[in-house]
Amino acid sequence: MSSANIIEIKNVSKEYDGKAVVKNESIAIKRGEFVTILGPSGCGKTTTLRMIAGFEKPTSGQILFDGEDISNLPPHKRAVNTVFQKYALFPHLNVFNNIAFGLKLKTIPDGTTYTDRKGRTFDNMRKYTKAEIAEKVNHALKMVDLEDYGHRDVNSLSGGQQQRVAIARALALSPDILCFDEPTSALDPELTGEVLKVIKGLKGDSTMIIVTHEMDFARKVADRVVFMADGQIVETGTPDEFFDHPQTKRAQDFLNSIKGH
Repeated sequence: MSSANIIEIKNVSKEYDGKAVVKNESIAIKRGEFVTILGPSGCGKTTTLRMIAGFEKPTSGQILFDGEDISNLPPHKRAVNTVFQKYALFPHLNVFNNIAFGLKLKTIPDGTTYTDRKGRTFDNMRKYTKAEIAEKVNHALKMVDLEDYGHRDVNSLSGGQQQRVAIARALALSPDILCFDEPTSALDPELTGEVLKVIKGLKGDSTMIIVTHEMDFARKVADRVVFMADGQIVETGTPDEFFDHPQTKRAQDFLNSIKGH
């Protein structure tokens, strides 16, 4: 039975060379929720995202997915996909094949099972067919408004278009959780708006967690804001609660510093 909370972070800490960058963090994220993590640079936002995605392991504590401990599970075994600041596209592959890359590696149940010597039953697995891959890639391209770009060389695209290809690549694998780590930090304002519009359009399709400095976007689109400082979650609330009525001095100082820019 599925839990209402798709991800639970329980008393998680992360240390590098004995220095704690995330300290005894606990939070639950509901299925289908759009959560924005805000906070000053170096506060542990990206580290938190990387632990959810599996690129970092907690030093202590647990990360649960649907109630199951995934703290030590590698990224490719999690139903989580991440879109990074840098697009990380393959320059030698066209748009279609960049998006198809993960699909070609993935295996899915083929509808039959086998029983091992201990009497345990397992699914037989198969790879996606070319037709299934094409269908998923084309659907993902449509979701990011790049239907006619499959044949294009990724190096011929603008930064905003490349980031949308990166989003499509994550979407094609139908993740339960989609993480974004500062997806617009390398883009100019016009391209930033283009990418944020695509992300906004995805709301409701899956659980999304975004680390961003785009405050207007966080306010208009997020279901919940998580504010971090000094490696800890300081407060959480709806965008209106956080931006209009911050509960802590640390959050008030952060918001005042933004207004001063």
